[in-house]
Amino acid sequence: MALYNSDSSVHSLELREWAVRILSADTIEEKLFSPDRLTDHNPGEPMIWNEPVRPPSMGFKKRSKEEKLPPFHAHDKQDNRAICLHRFAGHELLAVEIMAYALLRFPETPPHFRRGVAHTLKEEQGHVRLYMNRLEALGVQFGDLPLYRHFWCHTPYLTTPISYVSVMSLTFEMANLDFAPMYGKSFEQHGDFESAELMRRILRDEIAHVSFGWSWLQKFKKGESDWESWEEALSPLLTPRRARGFILHEEPRKKAGVSEEWIAKLKSL
Repeated sequence: MALYNSDSSVHSLELREWAVRILSADTIEEKLFSPDRLTDHNPGEPMIWNEPVRPPSMGFKKRSKEEKLPPFHAHDKQDNRAICLHRFAGHELLAVEIMAYALLRFPETPPHFRRGVAHTLKEEQGHVRLYMNRLEALGVQFGDLPLYRHFWCHTPYLTTPISYVSVMSLTFEMANLDFAPMYGKSFEQHGDFESAELMRRILRDEIAHVSFGWSWLQKFKKGESDWESWEEALSPLLTPRRARGFILHEEPRKKAGVSEEWIAKLKSL
């Protein structure tokens, strides 16, 4: 299989080698390295990582209960918007790493699934770059503020492909179908149109990522309902409520192909 990006240099890597390279990287440039061509001739045996290597300024901090994002009414201050965007950039970098982990953890999955994970990983790398550019315009370098382990707390429970799509695509990324428009609207209301446009871009991509997870849930489930299959495959550290924001946006989920029955059930939580 082959995937291409717009880089002018020609470079080819096996998916396995690329994933190891990302998880071993101690610079952000290496974390975001995206080759022109990816092959998957030798997926290898399953490989498990406890946590990734990180650049010195991007190591995991222990998060206190007080370290909450600034409330929406405080988005009039540039520093508060930057705090939000920095946290979101951290989530995107975590997603890059967890997707690399999935490529190593599930080498036996269908080529089309692995191709989809790799494509999504490339888009997440692009998201990190977009956030870094916006943060720089706001006077902040990525890594200036704390970054947290978050998604990596759930890797012990990502033991099957269905658990991966249930946790990443249909929980964390699905929740972003609410958070991206909520924060985008707030940024726009406070005059930050560039950050608002960034959140719209993120939303468009997340719809496709949720659609990928929804499609593969149908293929991986074994007779149970969509909801039961998803709930059963979730990390025990998560509840179904984690797949939504405090305001649920139905339209992005419909665009992703999520059933009305599922949306109604999630809305009732």
